[in-house]
Amino acid sequence: MPDLAITDGQIDFFGVAIGRGTPVNIRDITGLGRPPVRDNDSDQPSMDGAWPGPDYFAPRQVQIDAAIKIPGDQLACDDLLASLQQAAADTAVRLVGGETLALRYKRPGRPVKRLNGRLRRLDAEMDTAKHGYMPLDIEFLATDPTWYADTETTTEIPLGWLTGGGFAAPVTAPIFVQSGTTAADRPGWATNQGTTDAWPVIRITGPVATVTITHAESGRQLALPTLSLANSSQWVEIDTRPGRRTVVRENGGNASALLSPSSRIDLFSLPPGQSEMRWTGFDGTNTARMRLTWRDAYTAL
Repeated sequence: MPDLAITDGQIDFFGVAIGRGTPVNIRDITGLGRPPVRDNDSDQPSMDGAWPGPDYFAPRQVQIDAAIKIPGDQLACDDLLASLQQAAADTAVRLVGGETLALRYKRPGRPVKRLNGRLRRLDAEMDTAKHGYMPLDIEFLATDPTWYADTETTTEIPLGWLTGGGFAAPVTAPIFVQSGTTAADRPGWATNQGTTDAWPVIRITGPVATVTITHAESGRQLALPTLSLANSSQWVEIDTRPGRRTVVRENGGNASALLSPSSRIDLFSLPPGQSEMRWTGFDGTNTARMRLTWRDAYTAL
C-alpha cells in the first residue's frame, strides 16, 4: 500500500493523517531532538571526576499532546479514536518480534522523514467527548532513534567480466578477458545523502556462486564462500538494518550460516556520501545481479 500523502505540519499515524488541517490538532510534540543516551561513565578511583565510556543512543520517546476536535459530534470523535487505535493494531507487526511501524512527519519547510518503532500509548479523555472535544495522550517509541528518508533508494550492480572493469586506450595485444570460471570484479556506487550511517538490504540474484561483497572505502566485507545460486529465480538477501540483521533465501529459510565468521552485518553500513561497492563471484552467464536498497539516514529531523 502506498504511503499516505501528508502536508506541512501533519503526521502519518500509520495510515491516518493527524495535525494541521485534520480533526486531530497537535498541541505539542516532544522527543524530536537528540535521543536519550545510555552512558557508561565510571567514577575515577581516588580522584575527582569520571571516566567517560561509550555513549549509545537509547530508544527515542516521541510524546504527542493532541486532541480530536469535531464540535458537537461525540460519535464522530469516538469513530476517529477507533480509527487511530485500529491503525496500530496490525498483528503482523504487534505480534512479531523485530517488526516496527513507521511514524512519518512533515515538518513545515522540510521533507517527510520517518521513525521506526511501536506505539506505546494512546489514551483519550472521554469526559468532554460529548462536546466534540477529546484530548489524546500519544507515545511512540522509536526503537531505532535514527530519522530516515521517506523514499527508498535502489541501485543494481551487475557482475562484469572484463578485468579491471574495461579497456584503456591505446589497446595492445594480447587482450586478456576473464572467463566464466574466474571470479570477476565490478565496481558500483551507492550514495547516502543523509548525515549518518544508512543500512542497506542487499539481494544477490543468481546464477552465481562464491560471493564476496566489499565496501571499498572501509574494506569491510560480507563473504558467502559456500553460496551457490543455480538460476535467476534463486536469491539470498542480507538485511543489515538495526533490529533485523538477517540472511534469508528465496524460500524464507534462514541462511546466516552462509556468511563467513569474519563477516559483520552490524558494521556493513553506508556512511554519508558516496560509497564504492564491489562484489565478486563465479557466473558463466554474466546475468547475476546485486541490488542494494536503503533509506538515507539523518541524525536530526
